[in-house]
Amino acid sequence: MKIRLEHGLAYVEAVLTFRGRSLRLKDTVLDTGSSSTIFSADRLLEIGVVPEPTDALHRLRGVGGTEYAFTKSLNLLTVGNLKVPDFEIEVGAMDYGFPADGILGLDFLLRTAALIDLRSLELRRSDTQK
Repeated sequence: MKIRLEHGLAYVEAVLTFRGRSLRLKDTVLDTGSSSTIFSADRLLEIGVVPEPTDALHRLRGVGGTEYAFTKSLNLLTVGNLKVPDFEIEVGAMDYGFPADGILGLDFLLRTAALIDLRSLELRRSDTQK
């Protein structure tokens, strides 16, 4: 998958599947400094992701500040040829002052054995050749 550079950030396209409905998010920030993956609550409403009484609520802290998010399990998270079924994400407001539908964190990158190739601006499995 090609990595797109804009606003000084690396973006990839993610496809989220939740209860049989899929959503393509083109403005997903690739962030090795984020321990978890988070997506915009406003965007995920499009496929019926809403807080439910059984969802855990978390306070997330990062360079941009603090926000509250709830946890959801997706049926599938796909980024290029990287796929993880039953993947747990955070869902929050994501008001960071730059365009972002989500942040792809280290949790996803480690589970998929992802390779970030900055020379060719590609994200792929580390065990696949170019």
